Amino acid sequence: MRSHMAGNQKFPSDLLLVAGLVILTDIIVLIPVLNESFIRIVLGLLLVLFLPGYALVALLFPAKNGLEGVERAALSIGMSVAIVPLTGLALDNTSFGIREMPLLASLSVFIILACAGAYIRRKQLPEDKAFEVSFKKSASSIVEVLGKPESSTEKTLRAFLAISLLTLAGATAYVSIFPHQHDPFTEFYILGPEGKADNYTMEYVQGKSETVIIGIANHEHRTVNYTLDVRLENKSLALPENLKHIQLEDNKTLEEPLEITPSIRGKDLELQFLLFNETEKEIPYEDLRLWIDVIGEA
Repeated sequence: MRSHMAGNQKFPSDLLLVAGLVILTDIIVLIPVLNESFIRIVLGLLLVLFLPGYALVALLFPAKNGLEGVERAALSIGMSVAIVPLTGLALDNTSFGIREMPLLASLSVFIILACAGAYIRRKQLPEDKAFEVSFKKSASSIVEVLGKPESSTEKTLRAFLAISLLTLAGATAYVSIFPHQHDPFTEFYILGPEGKADNYTMEYVQGKSETVIIGIANHEHRTVNYTLDVRLENKSLALPENLKHIQLEDNKTLEEPLEITPSIRGKDLELQFLLFNETEKEIPYEDLRLWIDVIGEA
């Protein structure tokens, strides 16, 4: 009698395809020649709207009798919509922040690990019990989406899947036909001494230095010459040469520590961070403010 016990399965084709799409997306994003192509848009949408959820569903439901194909697809989209914002929230509490490369790396690692876990769980099941994807049957299931469902639950899931697929296709078509050109802008921010957008020093000692981190990200579609001015109660503070005049290429980010040494005492003193661009020298292009207390020397 032929054995159907676990341990003889090849790496499942669906998990192999998911892992391959993740790796392909990473390669295309990292190669400058390809990262503005239509392929990146399609793969990026898959990476955000489908693959994380599919990998997690595969991990949670390794058996055939767990979920049907249509239900898996619908749940994959819904879970992806939840996973991506949670990943962004986690990154926002780290020094990496919500940026393209950290988010890409986090999602890629999550999907690959979830696929590996799903493979291990399927391998522990008898071969005839482990979930597998027949792409021919999957195509037939999509065609049957508009057919009469067997239950109200199945009807809801199939309708959700159909709407999601249409939305995904429409979004892909729109972005490819009418690519959005972002308006030029500059990110200007300050971070605390630990490199996070919190834990700012709010109480200073007169004559004693404390550190903040100045951040500038150029998205102006050109190289820009910036001028930085830091003022305490409208009086300019001394700045190092590398922060007085800054030349920054397009899509480049500068983060540099700056020591603040207040020479006056008082409560609720206004500490201004003013960034000027090369076209306007009188009115700040971007500005940030902190209100600090400065006490006398101990």
